[in-house]
Amino acid sequence: MVTHSRAVFAAIADPTRRAILDALTQRERSAGEIAGLFPVSRPAVSRHLRVLRGAGLVRERRAGRSRRYALEPAPLREVERWLEHYRLFWGARLLELKTLVESEEQR
Repeated sequence: MVTHSRAVFAAIADPTRRAILDALTQRERSAGEIAGLFPVSRPAVSRHLRVLRGAGLVRERRAGRSRRYALEPAPLREVERWLEHYRLFWGARLLELKTLVESEEQR
């Protein structure tokens, strides 16, 4: 797992930060544009962006006087790879449970 995994999980634990990531899947956005999407203060959005940058989930570039943010999906791919093991584990367990329940129903 990536060394920033704790920061990534902490970042995506917050619903506003997940919504910011969702907005960035569409296109790069300015800080002001991101702030306009949410009913929170600009400083609050700035703090959310700082957490996302710290976790490596967004990258920032300066364009004149504004800052533009874009999604950096690599840390999410790492989380996806880690979760895949558990998805396979639970899929197998649920299939076993289904088989057990169906065999009990036939008795």
